[in-house]
Amino acid sequence: MVGIVMFFVALFALLLGFPVAFTFGGIALIFGVWAEGMDMFAFMPYRIQSIMENTVLMAVPLFVFMGLVLQKTRLAEQLLESMGKLFGGVRGGIAISTVLVGALLAASTGVVGASVVAMGLISLPVMLKYNYDKGLACGTICASGTLGQIIPPSIVLILLGDVLGVPVGDLFQAAVWPGIVLVGAYVVYILIYAKMNPDAAQPIPSDGTMDRRQEVITALKAVIPPLALIIVVLGSIFAGVATPTESAALGGAGAIVLALLYRQFSWSMVYEASKETVKVTAMVFAILLGATAFSMAFTYTGGDYLVEEWLLQIPGDKWGFLIITMLVILVLGFFIDFVEICFIIVPILAPVAELMGINMTWFAILIAMNLQTSFLTPPFGFSLFYLKGVAPKGVTTRDIYRGVMPFIAIQIFVLATLLVFPQFYGM
Repeated sequence: MVGIVMFFVALFALLLGFPVAFTFGGIALIFGVWAEGMDMFAFMPYRIQSIMENTVLMAVPLFVFMGLVLQKTRLAEQLLESMGKLFGGVRGGIAISTVLVGALLAASTGVVGASVVAMGLISLPVMLKYNYDKGLACGTICASGTLGQIIPPSIVLILLGDVLGVPVGDLFQAAVWPGIVLVGAYVVYILIYAKMNPDAAQPIPSDGTMDRRQEVITALKAVIPPLALIIVVLGSIFAGVATPTESAALGGAGAIVLALLYRQFSWSMVYEASKETVKVTAMVFAILLGATAFSMAFTYTGGDYLVEEWLLQIPGDKWGFLIITMLVILVLGFFIDFVEICFIIVPILAPVAELMGINMTWFAILIAMNLQTSFLTPPFGFSLFYLKGVAPKGVTTRDIYRGVMPFIAIQIFVLATLLVFPQFYGM
């Protein structure tokens, strides 16, 4: 039972706000030495070396760098402005354009914080100006900003591919249809909401400065460059021309080219993007090292056998296991970050899933879709914090919480369809 006690102590420490990497590493050291002695950690240097030599994980800093460079080229601003004009005449059009821009940003940058902040600064004031319901406006921005967790190239999918031993390219291909369905579900909800509440999502009257043809051309000019980058990055993976790591490097170079095209390139911009990349990468790898020590101590103390035995006894065989697993990850997502879930919870579940003959690619996409919800769920949903930080004074935390609830329900619904009807998604 030492491993189980260790797990709950770690969870409690995380809820108290202790740093994640040091929590995992420290608790692993305390319980490991107590249960087995210092000899348990004799192989730790070799584990660290194998992590640092893992070429799959090299894609993480490269994709982060690509996203940060694109963020600093004013890509989001130009996309939002042009798409807003294109769809403004439709009831709920600004919210729809926000979803579509969120999907494009997800596939080109994948940085949740940057997407939510950009759309919060640009799209939210416009929606409020035209008397959009505050809940709908806030929920749309938060949900659209989190699409980068499921739409490739997603950092979550890279981490899950490494943990589950599934090729990242396969995960990127498998995630395309769930991502498209989720975007479609958001748009359908907005259209229905606008139809049922006409005063809550009014169309924007044309200002007469551009005719329809000019609006379409302007929108295409804003969409084509990031779309070309998406096609190059994902197309090279899907065609088998490049590995995910190689395509991530290609994406980083492509982002620099776009910065030059947008005339936003400067060495200070590259320096700032590189510095932020180092911060994010250091955070991810520090958590990975702490989680490695934790999982090693958990395994040595027999915790994995207890969990495996309990999971195999769940009624309903494979379906019972999947339902319980999805519920556990959903609840944990209310309180802890997706990185901790990837490195601590998923390795415990993976051997049981393999024993039950579950398709690991499908299992990974289910987890990724579930983890996306963790960015929206109160009290610790990161998207909620990002938006609150840039929202005008009239927007309250209650407005944001109220707004994300329908989108959380939509994500759970799409997750349920992916669970019950995987064949519809090509699984």
